[in-house]
Amino acid sequence: MDNQKIQIKEINVKGVLTKSNLPVSDYSVNPYVGCLHGCKYCYASFMKRFTGHLEPWGKFVDIKYWEPIKNPEKYKGKELFIGSVTDPYQPLEKKYERTKILLEELKGSGARLSIATRSDLVLRDLELIKSFPNARVSWSINTLDDEFQKDMDNAVSIEKRLEAMRLFHENGVRTTCFISPIFPGITDVKAIINKAKKYCNLVWLESLNLRGDYKATIMNYIKEKHSDLVPLYESIYNKKDRTYWENLDKEMKEFCKEENLPYVRDDDSMQRPLNEPPIVVSYFYHEEITKSAKKKKEIEENK
Repeated sequence: MDNQKIQIKEINVKGVLTKSNLPVSDYSVNPYVGCLHGCKYCYASFMKRFTGHLEPWGKFVDIKYWEPIKNPEKYKGKELFIGSVTDPYQPLEKKYERTKILLEELKGSGARLSIATRSDLVLRDLELIKSFPNARVSWSINTLDDEFQKDMDNAVSIEKRLEAMRLFHENGVRTTCFISPIFPGITDVKAIINKAKKYCNLVWLESLNLRGDYKATIMNYIKEKHSDLVPLYESIYNKKDRTYWENLDKEMKEFCKEENLPYVRDDDSMQRPLNEPPIVVSYFYHEEITKSAKKKKEIEENK
């Protein structure tokens, strides 16, 4: 990666914890703006609209500095999602340690952590993460093909992600294999599950959802590298045909039945013992899932 073309800026912010609109968490936590992993399909590229960045996605990062958290106990029992629009363990974390500092400030607070990453740098903070109740770490893995992975992102290899997952799992931390996004005709979901199932408590399946600027990027990539799949992608993303996802849903039900893995539409993995096989949760229809999850969150909040 050409560092001369990357814009890195240190910024001061009022706080790093933001009340979340996400149905899966109470607070969103992002120690950085932007991400050097530069995933071609990253939904978080929409952040450029609000930050004024003109650089291409993956070519800028703002390093956040905030006042020390004064009353960390106020977050006891709250779900904190670290990495909703950036990778908290992207390469710059090795130098700036903003995620590590955040965890140190929250240690002992009783907050519940959910960390999303594509990195093995998270291993540095294993003992710190273990100190939080029911902490969970997820790794995004949507291929076992090294060439395709390198085409799509600048993160560490799939092998390193799986090894990090294994080590966290063996140390008693709940782990998630986030098979996302699933590229129709490219992502071998069954192979990934078979590779990761011994090292995780949960498998999330999420469809490739093309929107915004990166839709053209991905469609052009398919035309260039996988021209035989163009009709399929045209059908799914221009004609809104859900047949592919409906068929995959049926396949996964049968596969999970054969492998003795629970296949569900809701995540209850936190209620299961750590040594049990992972449950598999499918997120194939974004609009329906978002509405359902928001309704569930409203019910929980009004109890």
